[in-house]
Amino acid sequence: MTSRQRAYLKGLASTIDPVFQVGKAGLTPEVTEAVSEAFNNRELIKVSVLKNCSDIPQNIAEAVAARTDSQVVHVIGRKIILYKENKENKKASKLAWKNAERSS
Repeated sequence: MTSRQRAYLKGLASTIDPVFQVGKAGLTPEVTEAVSEAFNNRELIKVSVLKNCSDIPQNIAEAVAARTDSQVVHVIGRKIILYKENKENKKASKLAWKNAERSS
């Protein structure tokens, strides 16, 4: 993913609310499964890491991305933005790739 594509996806994510929260229990298999299922309907997901979670948000982001075959777009504070291209229902990816190609 290029920096232009990443910037475009960060812009799209700024308008969406977090879909999931990682709390005191940390990254559980249930949270991972829920995020994986959410990628069936969305390409871009925002996850919030609550203050009572002792894990580092960057580590959580990398673990979720590895388990769901997605990409970490950005981690800022306790918010994680993840992207996974949906082969059947392309929304963000089509625009991101076109804009990045035009700008190059």
